Amino acid sequence: MRLEAFVLGEIAVNSYLLWDEGTKEAVCIDPGRPAAEVVKAVKAKGLRLTRILLTHGHADHIGGVAEVKNATGASVAAHSATAPVLANPALNLSQLFGEEIVVYPDTLLADGDIIPIGSVLLKVRHTPGHSPGGICVFGPGLVFTGDLIFAGSVGRTDLPGGNLATLMQSVTELMQLPDETRLFPGHGPPTMVGRERLTNPFVKELGGKDGRPSHPD
Repeated sequence: MRLEAFVLGEIAVNSYLLWDEGTKEAVCIDPGRPAAEVVKAVKAKGLRLTRILLTHGHADHIGGVAEVKNATGASVAAHSATAPVLANPALNLSQLFGEEIVVYPDTLLADGDIIPIGSVLLKVRHTPGHSPGGICVFGPGLVFTGDLIFAGSVGRTDLPGGNLATLMQSVTELMQLPDETRLFPGHGPPTMVGRERLTNPFVKELGGKDGRPSHPD
C-alpha cells in the first residue's frame, strides 16, 4: 500500500491518494481544490482511481470532487447522513465562500462498510460530532480522521450539525486504538494515537466547552 498527501486550497485541506502497488487501484480521500496535483499524480503513477471517499461534506473537503471525478471516472462515496449536507450549499458551507457546490454521492456508506482497494481493505467508521455524517477511514495501521481530530486539537462543533459531546465520544472511541496507529487528519500534520492520548488537551481534559478548538477547522 502506498500513500501520498496533498495540501490544497486556501484552507490547506489534506487530500490523500491511497493505492495498492500490485493492482494500481486507488482511492482519493477528500479532494480539495484545485485538484490538478491529484489528477496529475494519478496519471503519472498509472493508477486506476475507482473511488472518491468523503470524510464529511464541508466545502474545503469536496471542492475538487467534480474535477477528480471528471478526469478519472471514479465514483463518489459518503456516509448517508452526509448526503443532505453535500446537496445543500448552505450546509456544506460553500455559500460562505461565494459558491454553490453540490455533490451527489454514487454510494451511501454506513458504519462497518468494507471498501477493497486491490488487496487493501479499508473500513468505514461513523464518527459524528464535527458533522452528522462524519466518518473515519481505517486502513492497515492508520486512520484518515477528516476533521474529527488533529495533532493537538479536535474538530470544531459550532458549525451546522456539530455537537461537542458527540465529537468527544467519537474521539474517545478512536483513542482505544494502539498507540502506534497513525492518524492522518483533514488539516495539519499527521500524528499518532499514543501522542494524542498523552498531549492533546481535548483528549486529556475533554475540554473546549465552547466548541472552538485552536485549529481553524
